[in-house]
Amino acid sequence: MSESDTDEHERIRQRKAEELRRRLEGDGQVDASGSDGSEATPTEPVHVTGPDHLDELVADGGVVLVDFYADWCGPCKMLEPIVERLAAETAATVAKVDVDSQQGLASRYQVQGVPTLYLFAGGEQVERLVGARDESTLRSLIEQYT
Repeated sequence: MSESDTDEHERIRQRKAEELRRRLEGDGQVDASGSDGSEATPTEPVHVTGPDHLDELVADGGVVLVDFYADWCGPCKMLEPIVERLAAETAATVAKVDVDSQQGLASRYQVQGVPTLYLFAGGEQVERLVGARDESTLRSLIEQYT
């Protein structure tokens, strides 16, 4: 990871920590989504703990980008900072599914290679992408549905 990537990660972490502090203190400041934080999308990827968890995220009806990945996967590691930025900078919820610990979910979504990305909007699957994609492509897809 380059120094600029490390710096970018640190800025994102600091921004998220500040957002969390404001929410916990309940100072009522409005976040970037224009709400009081109660309906805001997460500003960092959500690690899916099981099928019900993913179903809940998708059922909320917003735009959800699901990244099926594996820790041992090189392209998945290259995609990681991109999905972190998308979580922080877009209105989409970004969910990460570890195919090794969530084999049932991977099978349910017919994931045969990683990374595999699914995009949901309004509770419905609208895109499926196999392989790493550049940030501008993913950002454009998300913006299409927000």
